[in-house]
Amino acid sequence: MSNSAAARNPQVKLLDPTPSAAPAAALAPSAAPQASNQRRKRLFAILGAAVVVVGLFTLLWFWLTADDITTDNAYVDADVALVTPLYGGPVAAAYVSNTDRVKKGQVLVLLDSADAKIAVAQAQAELGQVERKVRGYYASDAALGGQVDSRNADIARADAQLASAAADFARARVELSRRQALSASGAVSGDELTQSQNAFSNAKAALDGARAARAQAAAQKTAAQGERSVNSALIEGVSLDANPEVAAARAKLAQAELNLSRTHISAPIDGVIVRNAVQVGQMVQAGQTLMTIVPIQAVYVNANYKEGQLRNVRLGQPATLTADLYGHSVKYHGKVAGIGGGTGAAFSLIPAQNATGNWIKVVQRLPVRIALDPAELQAHPLRVGLSMDADIDVARR
Repeated sequence: MSNSAAARNPQVKLLDPTPSAAPAAALAPSAAPQASNQRRKRLFAILGAAVVVVGLFTLLWFWLTADDITTDNAYVDADVALVTPLYGGPVAAAYVSNTDRVKKGQVLVLLDSADAKIAVAQAQAELGQVERKVRGYYASDAALGGQVDSRNADIARADAQLASAAADFARARVELSRRQALSASGAVSGDELTQSQNAFSNAKAALDGARAARAQAAAQKTAAQGERSVNSALIEGVSLDANPEVAAARAKLAQAELNLSRTHISAPIDGVIVRNAVQVGQMVQAGQTLMTIVPIQAVYVNANYKEGQLRNVRLGQPATLTADLYGHSVKYHGKVAGIGGGTGAAFSLIPAQNATGNWIKVVQRLPVRIALDPAELQAHPLRVGLSMDADIDVARR
């Protein structure tokens, strides 16, 4: 029946229980935009999540580093030691070269010691002469003491002679007085009176001579005492070794021996030799710089921070540093040891003249000295002048 109806009416179509291909083809164009929109939404979601994550990490980084100040204007520095001779002479031997590592006390340069040895021998001879001379002072003191005693004896003898002469004079005066009294009556002859007068004159002369001898003995005693005092002033209160003349001669000998020892020029510190300018046969003078020693085990970092970064910097704050030599895989830890007393511009050879009118403000930098951990320096040695990155934690006061 259905077939006949369809035959009579060609516009009537038979119903197909299975879906036709035409509706599926019609639905295909509408499904593609939906998939594209879904992919776009997923990309935007991923991008938004990435932005959020990056933002969170950025905020976290800023939060963690808010109390840190950093700079890449930092360089390794050290308090170097200059090797200078304290005694001049020709160089006999040079034992080190640039880049050599040396220890404190190690002999670096040997100077010709012939002149220094002669000076030591001369000083030894002069010391021996002075010691003998001072021993003579002590011997002279005893001899001068004997002279004083001898002068005392001379004075005693002169006193006795003076007393005898005074007695003779008194007796001669009495005899003369008697003769003179008797001569008026004629009881004494003129010859006797003349003899008495002569005896009186002789006694008076003898008395004057005795007085002069006594005065001479006293003067000789005074002279002997003066000589002994002068000699005693040279030795009084000091022993032979402490005598000034002996001490001066011994000091001269010590200086000569010191000069001899200074012909061996040794390293004052541990470190590495740089700027070596010593040649065998070269005549060096005292105070001339021969070489420089860099103590690589005690280097530090000068970090030049901007003036606005130093508001909260304090001594002892911890710092973390990296060197371009080793990269960021090797970190150094240190502490702020000092802050410079002026900017580099203030102490430059030609300081800035900001009062001229042609002034442009330039951000100034101040050096901050950072001491490094010796153990880390020993594990990863640094050299003076190397570039560093410095990070100071200013949160810790």
